[in-house]
Amino acid sequence: MQKQFFRRCFYFLSLLFCALALWHNAAFAAVNVKNMRLGNQPDGARVVFDLDGKVNYRVFLLDNPKRAVIDLADSNIDKLYTQAKNQVVSGTRVGKMQGNDKRIVIDLSRTAVVKKAFLIPPQSGQNWRLVVDLAMVSDNQFKSKTGNQYALTNNQNFLPQEEPAKSSWWSSFKSDEPVMNETVKKVSRKRIIVLDPGHGGKDPGAIGAYAKTYEKNITLAMGKELQTILRKKGYTVYLTRDNDIFIPLRQRIKIAQKYKADLFMSIHADSAANRSATGLSVYTLSDTASDKEAAALAERENKADIIGGIDLGGNTKEVNDILISLSQTDTRNKSSKYATYLVGEMAKCTKLVKNTHRFAGFAVLKAPDIPSVLLEMGYLSNRTEEANLRQAWYRSKLAQSAAKAIDRYFNDPEIASN
Repeated sequence: MQKQFFRRCFYFLSLLFCALALWHNAAFAAVNVKNMRLGNQPDGARVVFDLDGKVNYRVFLLDNPKRAVIDLADSNIDKLYTQAKNQVVSGTRVGKMQGNDKRIVIDLSRTAVVKKAFLIPPQSGQNWRLVVDLAMVSDNQFKSKTGNQYALTNNQNFLPQEEPAKSSWWSSFKSDEPVMNETVKKVSRKRIIVLDPGHGGKDPGAIGAYAKTYEKNITLAMGKELQTILRKKGYTVYLTRDNDIFIPLRQRIKIAQKYKADLFMSIHADSAANRSATGLSVYTLSDTASDKEAAALAERENKADIIGGIDLGGNTKEVNDILISLSQTDTRNKSSKYATYLVGEMAKCTKLVKNTHRFAGFAVLKAPDIPSVLLEMGYLSNRTEEANLRQAWYRSKLAQSAAKAIDRYFNDPEIASN
């Protein structure tokens, strides 16, 4: 009787052990990567991984060489088309990390950022899928997104650490740091703003109808005022000119790119044949002007380069390339976002023109990788506005509003995450 009892206990424990083993294997089985597919998109590429289960992932960019890194937790890779190429991807490779984690490295033939990364649950007979969208961008935009602090993940516990762990197996993967299971240390940086006081030197800009005020002097005074306010707020701020000199429009763009600006604002004062015209306006780039007045203003401002010996009558290859690049990035959207904040703040302190946010083809706004806005502070052709713009207190009021708009822009969740 006692033997029979022990036999039953042994049989029950064996079944329990087998059940636990099966449950453990089912619950903690590695996810298998069955396939990788690569496709072109209008602005970049889409990479799709076919999986037999849900996986924790993280995706980020690294430089030297330029590459996108995709880490998969506890996974097996049956096969991968390592020779897959398209307009963005020049090749792929696979490496083993700690434990059973895998690393897929996508070498980039062009600079691109990780636009989106997401999992698609099984549907319509398909397995789980991990989708990574890459969007072509400029070198500056790529560099601004490079590093483990910008990793995208579906599990906050699967984020890379700031520095790679020092271990014997790491030596063959030094170029593809970082490693897993550590929390990212967010590295804050000062935002860089380039302010562009319009005109200068032999180009006076608009001339006041009553006090003969030169636009170039008003814009420089405003630029310096706003620079002082923004620096006190902690921004890094540069002026395209800090004295009375002439700078060609394209050179102003190059200055902003040299400083790797996060935001560019060109400062101007308007003029009109109708001396009753008043109000502040804000412009962002468009191939098509929002109205005849915007088109005429853009043409007049662009001709400033003719004074310096540069004729903008026809688009050069450089400008055409810029326009093409603009259409492939979100620069215009960010420009419009700041313009919206700027209009909102300015409405609290001064009179605005109707349809305050306008669009035109200003040459000075054609940086493909920098959100850019042109501010027209008012009409020098109007007696009251000319008098106001000559006053330091009035320019200070405008500068304070512009600074508040800049704060709102960089605190916007979409911008703050960039």
